[in-house]
Amino acid sequence: MTRFIKWWFPLAAAVVLAVAALAGQGPDAPAESPAAEPVLVIDAGHGGADGGALAADGTEESDINLDIALRLQALAAFWGERTVMTRSDASIDYPGEADTISAKKIADQHARVGLVNSTPGAVLVSIHQNKYPAASPHGIQVFYGAVPGSEELAKLAQANLTGQLCPENRRVAAPIDSSVYLMKNARCAAILVECGFLSNPDDLGKLQTEPYRLKLAAVLLASYLQYTRGTIT
Repeated sequence: MTRFIKWWFPLAAAVVLAVAALAGQGPDAPAESPAAEPVLVIDAGHGGADGGALAADGTEESDINLDIALRLQALAAFWGERTVMTRSDASIDYPGEADTISAKKIADQHARVGLVNSTPGAVLVSIHQNKYPAASPHGIQVFYGAVPGSEELAKLAQANLTGQLCPENRRVAAPIDSSVYLMKNARCAAILVECGFLSNPDDLGKLQTEPYRLKLAAVLLASYLQYTRGTIT
């Protein structure tokens, strides 16, 4: 644990302080006073019985999603931001009647929607990974829900993620497909971030490294700070 703290915390602090220039404010700067104090709801996609997409080497999407989500939560805490996690470990506590994988997925999604919609001031960031039959597609893409503010946050996050992590990326923020239950039913500003393609060797290689996942978390936090603190330029 001591060794972990020695390298992780200085790196985390350095990354978030550098990326904070995007938000234009330091951790002690006063925020605007919105109608409800914003709360960053961090959704690590999949988990439990649902591993999500699977890379050729067996890497599960759910594990990468959770790692990025936990780093985002830790950085947000460093910044003094309030957060709520839809899950904070690999397991999910399903209701007893959910006795099939399909039933477990449905119950989990209903629980996540309930948590999001019962959180005053919620701003949802759902973390996922992409996959395609061919290996060539690559890059980060941010999708947004229908609630006002979602598109603004998505375009901001897309620009920041592209500029900081993959300048060659040509993907743009886009509306989410209506079949995505969580995004369809969330009654707050909501984005879903596809952080890369598990089917692309270069994307997968980066996503398997701790520094890159930390950078993803830091840029997402900076985008959230820009959005909630009204420092978008």
